[in-house]
Order: sequence, then structure tokens, then C-alpha cells
Amino acid sequence: MNYPKKVVIGDISVRDGFQHEEKFIPTEAKLWLSEQLILAGFKHIEVTNFGNPKGMPQFKDADNLFKSIRNSKKLKGKLDDVSLTAITIRERAIERAIQAKKDGYGPDRILLMVSTSESHHKTNSGLSLADYWKMSEEWVKKARDAGLKVNGTVSTIWGCPIEGPTDPKKALEFTKRWFEIGATDVEHADHDGSASPDRVYDYFSMLLDNVDNPHKQIAHFHTTRGWGLANVLAALQAGMTNYESTMGGLGGQPANFVDGVPVPGTGSYYYKDPSEVGLVSTEDMVVMMDEMGIDTGLDIDKVLEIGNMVERIVGRRLRSEAIKNGRIPKDLKWEK
Repeated sequence: MNYPKKVVIGDISVRDGFQHEEKFIPTEAKLWLSEQLILAGFKHIEVTNFGNPKGMPQFKDADNLFKSIRNSKKLKGKLDDVSLTAITIRERAIERAIQAKKDGYGPDRILLMVSTSESHHKTNSGLSLADYWKMSEEWVKKARDAGLKVNGTVSTIWGCPIEGPTDPKKALEFTKRWFEIGATDVEHADHDGSASPDRVYDYFSMLLDNVDNPHKQIAHFHTTRGWGLANVLAALQAGMTNYESTMGGLGGQPANFVDGVPVPGTGSYYYKDPSEVGLVSTEDMVVMMDEMGIDTGLDIDKVLEIGNMVERIVGRRLRSEAIKNGRIPKDLKWEK
């Protein structure tokens, strides 16, 4: 079995994980998790969404959270090689990120997103694909000029919750377009758990055969149907070295009900059971990779400790098995 011996893992729990929670996660808890992830060795974390908090009140503390991270005594001297990301789907959010950057507390990197499915893209952004690309060409340049890195995400690569099957070759076209307009890296997203391992392997093999910057390609999997780690293994076999995940497999579509109040979110949930969705579990993925001899650069025991605390933060059992069953011992211990 061929796979990379070293990978980069970004944890996106604080944004993508918590966005699906139907209760507001206190800013202090988000700060604690951000600090602990960085102290565990993560160099890439998603912090928040700079979109309108009326639709997604989970992110009403976006500015305060960024300021708290930047001013954290625990992180003093530790942020120089860490990339903090904010989601900025539309112009106003990008404008906020640029201003926050100028004010000294903003993100290092922002994220824009297109879907290969026109209907999903319109639901997520409010624009047609043609209009979104036009907007992106203008605002990616403005963001780069302001000193921000820009991630261009391609979603619904293996299927759309609205339209059904999609053409992965379209995602390759979109990937090239992101780099042409100035993106610094591209996330390849299984939006809702539609990907199967065979198609994951085929797609990433095709991708890596057609790009000259494989280290700038990021794999992002949901595990709605339980295939998340199988898809990670398929991506590893294809040669992918950059992954994203969430603690306990948190995440999913932005909540449309927060603290007892209906909110817009991104509309009705796509899922039959919104409690059974989420991304690949960070804890399980790093333990699996460690057992395979893959260097993640992370303090794995600390990652498991964080995972146990995240369950307490959200108030329920999550989808990590590793935090309960632990790592596999490396040395046999014989009784004398």
C-alpha cells in the first residue's frame, strides 16, 4: 500500500464544527478550543464566519473571538507559523476580513466557495455561478492586496443533496480557475457524505495528475454514511497530503435553529437526521494515521484530551471512537 509518510491536518471545529450546533457555543469555549488546538500542534484552524450573524448567530462573536485569540497569553509567540481562517462567502464578509486585517486582529486566510452544482451554489451564496466567479475575480485580488491568503473551495464534487450526482471533471476545471484568479490553495469538499472510496481515489488521482502544486490541495470529507475514514485512506493512496477534520466529527449545514429561535441558516436541512451528520473525526483520523506510520506533527495524546472536553462543551457523546478506546500500545508489556 502506497501513501505519504507525512501529512498536514487542519482542524476546523471552531467554525465548521460548531456551525451545525443548535445552541450558541460561548466565546470563551471557542477561545479555549482554538488555544488547545494550536498548542497540540495544528498549524491551520478555521475560527469563524464573517457572514451576516442574523442568518448564522453562532458567529455573532466573530470579531471578539479573533481579538481574543490574537491577545491570548497562552499563544504568545506561537501564532507566527499558524494560519487562522475566516469564511467569507460574499463581498461584505470579505470586506470585514480585510478591515479586521488592517486593524491588526483579523484572519491570515479567508475562504470563498463554489459548488459544481448550480442549485446548491445558489442556495449557499445567493448568486449564480457566473456571477460568483465575477465577484471572486474582483475580491480575491482585493484580499490578496490586503495581505490575506485566499482558499477557493470546490464543493459537491461527488454529489449534491439537491441535484444528486455531479461530474467530478467540473471540479478540476474549477480548481484551475481558482488558481488563475489568485487563490493560494484549494479545498476539495465532499459536502454531505456523497463520496465513496473508489470515486475519491479516482478523483484525487486525476487531480494530482493535472496540477503542479499538490501541496496546495486539501481533502475535506463528511462521514454522514460512515465512509469518512475509508475516503481518507483512498485519498492517501492517491497521494493527498493535506486534510481537514473536526473534533468528534462535529459539523454539517449551518443551524437553522439556535438557542430556541428559528434562524435562516442556509435553509432547510438536507439530511434525514441532522443529528447524524458531520465531518471526519480529527481524533480518529490522527490515531489511524499514527498507527500507519504517517507523521502528522501533532501531540496525539493531547488531541484525545481535547476531544473528551469538546464532548462536554457541546453536551453530548460525539462520533470519535479513539477518545474512548485510546491509542494502540506501541510496545508489549509483559508481566514478570
